[in-house]
Amino acid sequence: MPHKILTLQQAARHIRIPERELFHLVQREEIPFLRRGEEVVFEHRMLDDWAQRRILGLPTKSLTQQHREATADRTPRASEDILVECLFRPEWINPALPSRTKPGVIRDMVGLAVSTGLLYDDAALRREIEARESVSSTAIGGGAAFLHARYHDPYSASDSFVVLGKTVQHIFFGAQDGEETDLFFLICCTDDTLHLHTLARLCMMTHGSLMLSDLRAAADADEMYGILCRTEHELLKTL
Repeated sequence: MPHKILTLQQAARHIRIPERELFHLVQREEIPFLRRGEEVVFEHRMLDDWAQRRILGLPTKSLTQQHREATADRTPRASEDILVECLFRPEWINPALPSRTKPGVIRDMVGLAVSTGLLYDDAALRREIEARESVSSTAIGGGAAFLHARYHDPYSASDSFVVLGKTVQHIFFGAQDGEETDLFFLICCTDDTLHLHTLARLCMMTHGSLMLSDLRAAADADEMYGILCRTEHELLKTL
């Protein structure tokens, strides 16, 4: 799957962009693509890399639309599209991550991923996260970051999961707004479509809610897990 080639129609459907808009992105060379004769095609892993960066930078209105469409495709009832309870566990949350630097955060978050017992190759995940961060930071405004591999590998873990760490001190992680970061999510999904949907869902959960400040005020991992569940349930009511 990572090296699969997609047509324009398939690519537009996968990243949820109208075909006409995708074609214009190609014309402006604002998206990675290949030419096979007169046909425009896309390498799956390069497209996903671009789509991940796009999701993190989408304005609220566009992100909301994309997230709503993806949720509708997964289930006719938005309230049933529960991700937090499927991907998180209280024991996969560290409310006192000791990291003091960006490399330290990546190391400690991969260590937290190892603790799930689902990861096959922690060194490979760490390299891919470092490669992703070298392109552009996964930190967003509000002091949160969504770490993930640059190129999706469906065989990196036995099942999909997300781990969360809150650092004891704020760290400069490269957010465009210049703010420091203290809440770090590491997303590892075995399915590329689920990965993009999870990334969009977590971004949506940070928009227009008190989730980030509530997570910082939480007493322990169990309370942080409850905040994540509650925020997602409230979000799904609006879809």
